[in-house]
Amino acid sequence: MSTELWQWILVVGSSLLLFLLSPYAKTTESFFKANHNKKSPNVLVLTGSLIISWIFAKSITNAANLGLDFGIVGGVAYAGYYLSFAVAGLLIYQLRTKGGYTSIHQFLTSKFGKKAVAVFTILIIIRLFNEVWSNTMVIGSYFGETGSASYYTAIIVFTLLTLSYAIKGGLSSSIFTDVIQMVLFSVLLIIILYTIFSVENFTAKDIATSGTWSFELGLNLFFAAIIQSFSYPFHDPVLTDRAFISSPKVTRKSFLWASLLGAICIVLFSIIGVYAQTQGFKGQAAVEVGKAFGVVVLLVINFIMITSAASTLDSTFSSFSKLLAVDLGLGKSLSFGRLAMVAIALLGTIPIFFNAEILSATTISGTMVIGLTPIFLFWNYKVPKISFYLSVGCGLLFGFLLIFKAFPEALIFTKGRYADLLWVNVWGIFSCNILYFVPRWIKQ
Repeated sequence: MSTELWQWILVVGSSLLLFLLSPYAKTTESFFKANHNKKSPNVLVLTGSLIISWIFAKSITNAANLGLDFGIVGGVAYAGYYLSFAVAGLLIYQLRTKGGYTSIHQFLTSKFGKKAVAVFTILIIIRLFNEVWSNTMVIGSYFGETGSASYYTAIIVFTLLTLSYAIKGGLSSSIFTDVIQMVLFSVLLIIILYTIFSVENFTAKDIATSGTWSFELGLNLFFAAIIQSFSYPFHDPVLTDRAFISSPKVTRKSFLWASLLGAICIVLFSIIGVYAQTQGFKGQAAVEVGKAFGVVVLLVINFIMITSAASTLDSTFSSFSKLLAVDLGLGKSLSFGRLAMVAIALLGTIPIFFNAEILSATTISGTMVIGLTPIFLFWNYKVPKISFYLSVGCGLLFGFLLIFKAFPEALIFTKGRYADLLWVNVWGIFSCNILYFVPRWIKQ
């Protein structure tokens, strides 16, 4: 059988299996809050769900490519984003226990009003919209060249199959299948790493000496990731929805474990890129390593991509559905929730049929949301409502400066790739914090 036929068997077979196994949601509690038989997810289930819903196809592709470009430093740099879980876990624990809030939207409404919530909602809708096409495009790329018939067919089939089991159980389905996908991911990753380390000329020493710990060769990205981790998680409802479904203590413990284990998973996956670097490979690290080891390893890598993309996609459908139905109160019924899933699947797939410029124009970068940092970090401080708009607006401004390469070079103090990303975030987060507190100081 050809490689492509095996890939189709993996996509269709795994999706049908998840459809058959996933629970059918009969109540809104089960569909929107994953409350199954009046039980919330425990630490193990919630931790697994958090990790796999964030280890999406695009992120492990990036981890492998950064391993290829910068050695193990690249993997560690990208793993810096997983501090987001610890930040969100600790801050949302305080929001729930000290503030008594039951959702991010409730917190923002009570503190900054409905207009602020509308701005915040636009940011997260764009985020969810991006999640659909950015993950399905990775799957499409394993079936054919961008723009080819097989590329589009794979994307459409994969999206419909994932949508089918997401519609069946909502967030219950999403979390249940996340656990299966996390186990699969772990087993497949072990197989790949075992294969790589079975090569005689590749050792742990090669990994340790594969990168240089300098700003130019990876640390720019590492520090940018750490800075963004104080705002990044709050514009991702896939992550924050999971922070309100179990008890505060279970949630905090799950988020802290997910921060550590998720970072380890990313570093381990970047070893694929490190191996590619030692072999002098060029291009997409995961694909090239798969090809070098033959059909079986290539299929294992493909299956990891399918698993991670599916887990993010079904979580995206669930989060969009909950956002419209519960957070915005547009219609808290099962039929409305399922209809919302169909809508985001459709809207998120349309951009794939347009060019890359349109795709990049619809992306909200991590820099654009740094304005959320003081809003959540200093949630207990009393500030006027204008503080929200000043901070969020400042973050968006710095995000656009980065995109259009309009940031003054005199304010960039390191060299190499991601230097502009780091310093835009350093100056941006400083400015956002100042602007957030200015109205409070003026009032005093």
